[in-house]
Amino acid sequence: MKKMCMLFLMLFALIMSTGCQRIETGEVGVRINASKEIQGQELMPGSWNQTIIGGVLTFPTKDIQISLENKTPMTSDNSALDDFDINVVYAINPASVAELYSTKSRSFNGIGNGDIFLMYKYIETLVNNASYKSVREYKSLEVADKRAEIELKIRDMVTEQLKIEKLDTAISITLVQIRNVAPNKEILMSATAYVKAQNDLKIKQTEVDIAKKESERMAALSNNSEKSIAYMNAQATLNISEGIKDGKVQTIVVPSNMTGLMIQK
Repeated sequence: MKKMCMLFLMLFALIMSTGCQRIETGEVGVRINASKEIQGQELMPGSWNQTIIGGVLTFPTKDIQISLENKTPMTSDNSALDDFDINVVYAINPASVAELYSTKSRSFNGIGNGDIFLMYKYIETLVNNASYKSVREYKSLEVADKRAEIELKIRDMVTEQLKIEKLDTAISITLVQIRNVAPNKEILMSATAYVKAQNDLKIKQTEVDIAKKESERMAALSNNSEKSIAYMNAQATLNISEGIKDGKVQTIVVPSNMTGLMIQK
């Protein structure tokens, strides 16, 4: 009897170590039979489930990330962005796992690290389409500055499409993040050249304004100089005439129209 109990315990331990699977946090399991048919309800995180008869498929349900790289959507000025990278994070309602896996096309799913990412490729397509449609509303040089606005539009478009497909209770978009935007190189070069030309024009206009002010300053100084000389001459003449009048100056007054031969005209 003791040997039987010991054998049973060893068999049970072997089954627990090799014939059971634990559903991890953030995942939901689904049991399948030998014919690959789904059996029963979803298996919740923390549960242990035997895999000797049939098997268990696991599906991440939280923080599933999709990365779209090197996209080139068209902008409103009919130029393609040189680069557009975006991350999207979505979640699956745990209660919808079995239904999504059994009723939706398997081509909608993604596979990685032994897990099945439900509706991964489907969401990837929705995000790609929404990105191209949203970016089309902006000019090439506006996209980077309107990043937050575009993120919100993409999220709303994807959510609306999920609602139309009656998947909004099963799938939710938790994050949309544009990681990188690179405008069309030719447009960027043209914009840079335009800014440089505008700066050069401002510099030249400033130089013209300075030259104009300097010319006005010199003219003002010249005018003041002529007035000053005339004033000094008049003052000297007045002083001389007053000196002659008072008998303090012995002088001969020569008419201004007298020539060198002392002939008055």
